[in-house]
Amino acid sequence: MKKGDVFFFGGFLALFVPFILSTGLYRYYQETNQLFPFLMAFVKFAILATAGESLGLRLQKGRYNLRGYGLFPRAVVWGLLGVWIAAAIKLYGVGAPRFMEGIGLVGVVEAMSGGYSWLKLAGAFSISFWMNTTFAPVFMVCHRVTDAHILKYNGSIKALVTPLCFGVLLSEIDWKKQWSFVFKKTIPLFWIPAHTITFLLPSQWQVLFAALLGVVLGVLLSIAATRQKV
Repeated sequence: MKKGDVFFFGGFLALFVPFILSTGLYRYYQETNQLFPFLMAFVKFAILATAGESLGLRLQKGRYNLRGYGLFPRAVVWGLLGVWIAAAIKLYGVGAPRFMEGIGLVGVVEAMSGGYSWLKLAGAFSISFWMNTTFAPVFMVCHRVTDAHILKYNGSIKALVTPLCFGVLLSEIDWKKQWSFVFKKTIPLFWIPAHTITFLLPSQWQVLFAALLGVVLGVLLSIAATRQKV
């Protein structure tokens, strides 16, 4: 284990352990999360999803950061994407269970606010299915575009204030890899099951768990980059 690994995993422990050990800090987190859900979504994704990308870079290149990679611009973009994801969680969390009731599965809406049951599992799967087959592909493409935009400006802050050349960046995406690995494999095999678990959790933990999945995303992106070279 290298020195950077100690700092990385030590930082994760330092971030979470105080909230586990201190009931006061945990209560403060809950109150802040309730009062400012979208601001907290920004913070969670800016930290955790960026950490996931950094971990992916470590697996791929052997380092947690490289010149031109742009961890700070990526953190800002991830924060904004996190707000978008938090909004989607609320929208699909309400709409998908009502759709299930509309096709005859009565009781799903009520079950989503209750304890664990097969109706709640059906509702959680429905939310995850619709979110990952409609919202997720668009989100993933936008994430690819913003990543390419940041790299185009060598990871500088200038990337945050310069308009994206969306059409050009879209044309540069490796659509074969995007379809064969990111869409066709990670969505049904990982994201739908993972987000089913997300929506089984209490609502105050859903965005945090989704942000933690950003760490896994970093690893998946690293695998995808490695596969492209093979």
